[in-house]
Amino acid sequence: MKRVPIIAGNWKMNKTLDKAVEFVNVIKDQLPSPDQCRVMIAAQPLFLADMIRAAANSPLQIFAENCYYHDFGAFTGEVSPLSLADMGVDGTILGHSERRKIFHESDELINKKVLAALRNNLSPLLCCDETMGRKVAGNEVHWVVSRILTDLRDVPREDLSKITIAYEPSWAIGSGQSADPVQAEEGCYLIRQTIADMYDDEAAQQMSVLYGGSVNAENASKLMASEDIDGCLIGGNSLKPETFMQLVNS
Repeated sequence: MKRVPIIAGNWKMNKTLDKAVEFVNVIKDQLPSPDQCRVMIAAQPLFLADMIRAAANSPLQIFAENCYYHDFGAFTGEVSPLSLADMGVDGTILGHSERRKIFHESDELINKKVLAALRNNLSPLLCCDETMGRKVAGNEVHWVVSRILTDLRDVPREDLSKITIAYEPSWAIGSGQSADPVQAEEGCYLIRQTIADMYDDEAAQQMSVLYGGSVNAENASKLMASEDIDGCLIGGNSLKPETFMQLVNS
């Protein structure tokens, strides 16, 4: 099944407002049509409104880097999914390994965030790492990605098309050492198999699965040549327009 490639940049806690808007203005007229490649940038909430205005009438999708699971309330410092949607944000990254490790986010919390994002018509870009297990059903053994089972709990099948999953081996993030295409393909295949186990084969084939972790212009094409890798989630190499566009064009 043909799935549209995706290149997603995650700026993390980088850039200032003027540099963020300048980046959008540089790349927005160079992007392919959305039926050839979907291009996303996730940035700090401080920048999102101005980035959305700068990206108007272009194919660029603007994502948040995180959100909370309540729309309103006494949650100082958190970001409301309702407010993001009202602003015009397209989606949000959820479950990034830095959120899991530094801020101790559990799969149960991430599941609540996924459901909140969907409730507000935000597209979740859900991250998971190499934590894997096996499920025995009768005489068959299926590999599963254990995080996905909890992160997608209670997600209706009809909402799966709004979700993108990114496989990010924790040892590859920010290390400069990417998984080789065989390792990356295995991880993305296992995610797709998990979706098939949870839902069905058709849902699994429709799901977009990305690889993330030290992706650069040299390895992106090799990674994306794999059958189950539909694109890349990019950190440091998404910060410069020229480097990012090399990855888009790959």
